[in-house]
Amino acid sequence: MQNIEEPDRYRADIAAAVAALRKGGVILYPTDTVWGLGCDATDADAVARIFKIKQRADSKALITLVGSLAQLERTVEGIPEVAYDLIEYSERPLTIVYDSAAPGARIAPNLPAPDGTLAVRLSTEEFSRRLCIAFGKPLVSTSANISGEATPRCFAEISPAIVDSADYVCTSRRDDAKDARPSTVMRLSADGLFKIIRP
Repeated sequence: MQNIEEPDRYRADIAAAVAALRKGGVILYPTDTVWGLGCDATDADAVARIFKIKQRADSKALITLVGSLAQLERTVEGIPEVAYDLIEYSERPLTIVYDSAAPGARIAPNLPAPDGTLAVRLSTEEFSRRLCIAFGKPLVSTSANISGEATPRCFAEISPAIVDSADYVCTSRRDDAKDARPSTVMRLSADGLFKIIRP
């Protein structure tokens, strides 16, 4: 009997999200940690919208999400060799704060921290990983809540105001019942020294 391939459950959702991103939109999407507000990490106007939605001071940097090592290497300048081991062996999603973005990445100037550092996470979760790859550029990834309020652990806990603020709300993984939590955050300097910022 001929095998019938399982339909691609994410294809249409990813295509719709990419279309919104390419128009400078803000999306609400599932990640390897919690649900996130996202946009094109090279679009300063879109990044500014996310700061406004979250009512967050623009001096507080946002996390950037990538979907492959190749995309990470295009986004960050001078990745220390130890970063590859840290990413591979981390038991939890790991956000690394690097010294600076790669000039060719054209990261929006309002995305890095005031000192120029850039927080980047390589997602291994299927939906967000494929979304980053399909879009072809890094994405902003920040928890779907007003700054200072509790981080929603699942889609059902996201406030209607946040949902309504997005130009596109992904349909995938809305029914996930797992209690998600934010990533570990680590500062990693070019000389390989690192410091845990958020366990």
